[in-house]
Amino acid sequence: MPATATAILPIPAPSLRRLPLYLRLLRAWEAAGTHAQLSCTHLAEALDLDPTQVRKDLALTGIVGKPKVGYDRDELTQAVERFLGWDAVTDAFLVGAGNLGAALMGYAGFARQGLAIVAAFDADPARVGRKIGGKPVLPMTKLPDLARRMGVRLGILTVPEAAAPGAAAALVAAGIRGIWNFTPVRLDVGPEVIVEDVDLAQSLAVLSHQLAAARRPRRQTAS
Repeated sequence: MPATATAILPIPAPSLRRLPLYLRLLRAWEAAGTHAQLSCTHLAEALDLDPTQVRKDLALTGIVGKPKVGYDRDELTQAVERFLGWDAVTDAFLVGAGNLGAALMGYAGFARQGLAIVAAFDADPARVGRKIGGKPVLPMTKLPDLARRMGVRLGILTVPEAAAPGAAAALVAAGIRGIWNFTPVRLDVGPEVIVEDVDLAQSLAVLSHQLAAARRPRRQTAS
C-alpha cells in the first residue's frame, strides 16, 4: 500500500516575521552572557508581545520548553536558525547593481542570516566589470551559465521598475526559484517560483502617515 503524503501546513506570515526578532534578542543575550535559561515571558516582555503568541511561534520550530525551566538559550537559538534556514549559507545572485543593489551587497549583516551575495549582474555596460564589496558585477549574459554551474537558486532584484519583468524572466529561465523583489512591480513568474516583495513605498507611507498624525493637534472635546 503506498504511503500517504503528509500535507505541509502553511506557516503564518506574522510568525515568520517575528522569529528573526526572537533570534536577534537571543543573540544579544548570548553576547551579553545573560538568560542562559529563559521563558516565553522573558522574550514577550523584552519585545512587548503576548507570551502565548511567543509560545506558539517557538512551537513552529519544533523545540519544546521544559516545565518550570523554559528553554536553553543556545538550543533555542539553534532551533530558530535551523527553522529559518539560517544555519547554512545560501548563495544568491543580485540583479541591478545601482545604488540600492550596491548597498545590499555591502551589508555585512546578511552573513548572520546565512545569505551570501556571490555576484551581481547588470545590463548597463558602465557598471559591468567593477567590484562591489569585493564581488564582481557581470553582464546579464553570464547569469544562466553561472546559475547552473554554481547551483544558485535565490535571486535579489533591485533593477528599475521598467526592467523588472525582463530581469525576473531572466532569473527564472536561469533556474532561480526564489526572488527577493525590491522593485514596486508585482512579478508574474508562475507558481513554481517564490517571490517575496519588499515594498519600500508602502513602508514609507505607514511611517509618513504616523508622523503626520502625530503633528496634528488633538481635537478638544466638550466637557
